[in-house]
Amino acid sequence: MESSLRNATKYPYVDKVPGSKKQVSIEIEGNTVPNDGIHRVEFEHGTTSGKRVIRADGIEILRRDWMFKLVGREHFNIGKAKCSIIVEAISGFAYEYSLEVNGKPLKKFSENQSKIMKTWTLTVSGEPTRVVLEKDTLDVWVNGQRVESTGEFVDDGTETHFTLGNKSAYIKAISSGNRREGLIHSLIVDDNEIPEAKE
Repeated sequence: MESSLRNATKYPYVDKVPGSKKQVSIEIEGNTVPNDGIHRVEFEHGTTSGKRVIRADGIEILRRDWMFKLVGREHFNIGKAKCSIIVEAISGFAYEYSLEVNGKPLKKFSENQSKIMKTWTLTVSGEPTRVVLEKDTLDVWVNGQRVESTGEFVDDGTETHFTLGNKSAYIKAISSGNRREGLIHSLIVDDNEIPEAKE
């Protein structure tokens, strides 16, 4: 008997997932690795052989055949993020799988990332593009690469200017008027506001 998860895209922030077939497939949505994009992690668990295979974005990064211990942790890295898949027995040959990123359950890690970063996704010249603003440093990242940017003060806040291919873009920061909410960031590309990504 093997174990599996196929509902990852429906429930991107699931912390624990039961499995009972061949393969666990967890899609890590959102800001899981700072500025690094969306990653898909697949975990194959042979519940009779103990075999464990981890793939990140379709590339095999770990393989263990014939393990006697069917439960436990498997550690791996995605970029600079330290990740762990935890395998726990829940009854008989049923198992529960959870994913941790930098020592935190996936949901908690994603919540923390959304507090320190803003993310927008759009299409530029026919290519999917992901723009990330690190709120503490004001660094701008496009598809995982930090880009040159120039900040300037304007009447109602600040603008951080950069280019997206052949398009001019800037991130505008204005006060929300509410101390708890802080600043409101908006991405403007060719004078059009881009909605924030739902991550």
